[in-house]
Amino acid sequence: MVTSDIIGHTILGSGREKVIILHGWWGDYTAYEAMLPYLDGQNFTYAFIDCRGYGKSAHMAGDHSIDQIATDALALADYLAWEKFHVAGHSMGGMAVQKIIHQGRGRVKSAVAITPVPACGSPLDEDGRTLFHGAAENDDNRRGILEFLTSSRLSPCWYDYIIRRSHETTTNAAFHDYMRAWTETDFAAEITGDKTPVLVLVGEHDQAITAAAMEQTLLDYYPHASLTVIKNAGHFPMAETPVWLATLMEGYFRKHRSRQI
Repeated sequence: MVTSDIIGHTILGSGREKVIILHGWWGDYTAYEAMLPYLDGQNFTYAFIDCRGYGKSAHMAGDHSIDQIATDALALADYLAWEKFHVAGHSMGGMAVQKIIHQGRGRVKSAVAITPVPACGSPLDEDGRTLFHGAAENDDNRRGILEFLTSSRLSPCWYDYIIRRSHETTTNAAFHDYMRAWTETDFAAEITGDKTPVLVLVGEHDQAITAAAMEQTLLDYYPHASLTVIKNAGHFPMAETPVWLATLMEGYFRKHRSRQI
């Protein structure tokens, strides 16, 4: 039974290798629902977290911050008695992955950062501030952001679905607070040089989190990081290319399952 101070989560699988999965800004763990059937539950146990203000954690008080996400993830690992584990996260969750590696002090075997916001944050220019700061209250802003993140190439019904789910799985206050967290937080100096293996994944059609941006940030922060560009995907490979994302992610975890920390 989950206690009131443990972050809301969903367990999938019963395998020996333990993995914590973090969602992004746009919704709770169900953002991964398209890839769930393709995960290896015999060899892995996955704990999908809902951040405070989202999904199963919508009722929980506390900061809507990157630091809080990391603190909650590590507390969940303690609750589950996971001394060592892998971690993956999408976008905002990819930023939190970097904080978990740092706060965990050697507990993370390997990490997969899926179209991640870098630890330096993603500062907004004037037009960006208008667009993103208005997104909590304006669905046209949400759609404009989604189209930019996917090069406007997906079905209008998919954009409608993501906008609807973003309302259904979070509150406007949490949505706005987390936007400020991933745009304004900067802890790059704290993590640079960390030797944890990190696989950085970007979509070829993502106009925000690009390969060039990752080469200047995460690949610079982590000397053992590597980069893969996912074809036919934008910012949401768990929805756009779910089978391939599951394949890449589990392949990387298997490669590092015996890593001594």
